[in-house]
Amino acid sequence: MSTNEHWLARWRLVLGKSAEDHQITCVRDAGCARVEELIGFLFAEGDAGGSGTRRSSDRGASLEPGHAMNVPDWIEAVSELFPRQAREVMERELVQRRGIAELLDEPKLLERIEPSVELVKTLLTHKDLLNEKTRVLARKIIQQVVEELKKKMQIQVEQAITGAIRRDKHSPRPVFRNLDLKTTLRRNLQNFDGESGKLLVDRLFFFAAERNKRPWHVIIAVDQSGSMLDSAIFSAVMASIFAALPAVKTSLFLFDTAIADLSDQVGQPVDVLLSIQLGGGTDITRALQYGHQLVREPGRTIVVLITDFFEGRDEQDLVRQVRVMADTGIRMIGLGALGYNARPAFNKTTAGKCRKAGMDILSCTPEKLAECMGQIIRG
Repeated sequence: MSTNEHWLARWRLVLGKSAEDHQITCVRDAGCARVEELIGFLFAEGDAGGSGTRRSSDRGASLEPGHAMNVPDWIEAVSELFPRQAREVMERELVQRRGIAELLDEPKLLERIEPSVELVKTLLTHKDLLNEKTRVLARKIIQQVVEELKKKMQIQVEQAITGAIRRDKHSPRPVFRNLDLKTTLRRNLQNFDGESGKLLVDRLFFFAAERNKRPWHVIIAVDQSGSMLDSAIFSAVMASIFAALPAVKTSLFLFDTAIADLSDQVGQPVDVLLSIQLGGGTDITRALQYGHQLVREPGRTIVVLITDFFEGRDEQDLVRQVRVMADTGIRMIGLGALGYNARPAFNKTTAGKCRKAGMDILSCTPEKLAECMGQIIRG
């Protein structure tokens, strides 16, 4: 095979089947032909969610004309041919597009898929299809992804919240490590001696230790709509991080038209995720009303609402409830999306009305959410 034929075969991979109309094919390059077969299986039209098999000869580039590729064959070949990063991308497409029933029915296949948020979404969406063996494996996969996410976000989230809590009130206790240098300088500026160029300090200011203060109450309300599943995964992980902080009380509940309070499981994000029941209607107003009932000290409460803002009842009810809560001093954050690659698709009109009524509206990473909460705590 010539160099030109090899490059033409590579261009065939880039351009797709339409390139064959111009005699650009992979036929004489076995390596490229095999890659094309795998990509063709992944993106074949009209077979998403089906049996997971197709005749590779449909694209005219199979190494073995007439051979029917299936999901196990595909996973085996991709593991051999592609590095991990590329394999993860292709496997995410696999669980989105095809072979779902086969994956959920065979533990050996699930074990070969790289754990990812996309795989967790698939397992949660189709958890009713899990048999006894795959259910145990699915829980391990979800646990692994949750631990990876928690490890990734924990330090920054904890620093943002605990740092803010330590600095939202001063203490008479003169502990040097809690010295508020900025406030000390500002409050003693009138004592500056121009002749000597020195600042004479009459009084030192110290940050309070968070254990001596009333805790902040963070109430997290998670919409169970299928479109919010990405954000629900990150919300469950964040709630578990908040729950471990000594100066934060964390409440967590899921909602559609009913309420499922999981505050007693807030430290077990896997259990929270496995409790999600996708589908049904949406009553955001009822969710906020329930959250309002949990409030004991409005001025030290933050309600985090994760939803697409597509309200199932009159949106004026929702706007009115937001205003009532805001007027009592409760701080509210509405999230149209939470995650690292989340693509917000929420009702911006309704969200805008909620913003005018007193709710901050965001679509952000977990770290940005923690920073926002930190600003609220610091006042």
